[in-house]
Amino acid sequence: MATPVNLGKFEFDGDDSKKREQLSFLARTAETAERYGDMCEFMKALVHHIGDSDDLTVEERNLLSVAYKNFIGARRASWRMLNVEEYKDNTLIVAYRKQVEEELESMSKDVLELLEKKLVPAVSKKKNEASVFYLKMAGDYYRYLAEFIETKGYDKKAGENYEEALAIATEELKPTHPIRLGLALNYSVCRYEILKDQKGACDMAKKAFDDAISKLDQLDEASYKDSTLIMQLLRDNLTLWTSDNENDDDAE
Repeated sequence: MATPVNLGKFEFDGDDSKKREQLSFLARTAETAERYGDMCEFMKALVHHIGDSDDLTVEERNLLSVAYKNFIGARRASWRMLNVEEYKDNTLIVAYRKQVEEELESMSKDVLELLEKKLVPAVSKKKNEASVFYLKMAGDYYRYLAEFIETKGYDKKAGENYEEALAIATEELKPTHPIRLGLALNYSVCRYEILKDQKGACDMAKKAFDDAISKLDQLDEASYKDSTLIMQLLRDNLTLWTSDNENDDDAE
């Protein structure tokens, strides 16, 4: 793993709000430079900088998500490439894959600590969009851990976080809200691939898609692109999963 950026080299303004702005600025700059490891460090510092009862702004939330998603995403892609059947008995590749797994585990636990110790508790009483965002994010990173660690209950933790997020989203967010749709997309993938509940995954994806379609006239312009893209992904998954299930039935 690349050496983390040294925050001690930066001269931050003594004012709390200024330092917050500077860390956010550095995170955006790191994103532009595609230095996602640095971006994670800047956002982690920002989360620790704000008070325990304070929440991130929408922009800061999105920066946090982008930072870890890109950093982890590259390593998940590497892991999938190294985990193919032809490499199963290659001791060199097995050792290499374990190093990638260590990076994945370390960074996933890193963001989960931020979520569970700081961000989720800060909004736990509000039961709002931010609550859904953070609980969904926690579900995502437990799902990533469950992809290669099967013995520590990460699959159950993923399901619990997604389920709690879904309960709030159903009450507080419109069916067309991109965060609610993204939650349905990721939770249904978790049910299909990790929890091995194919029927539940299909039912969830179909319900989210149908509910959104029925309220499409309420979709505001700002969310239109994001929401319709996620709806397309839900439909694509549903088509694929239905096809797979039909093929399995034929094979029997």
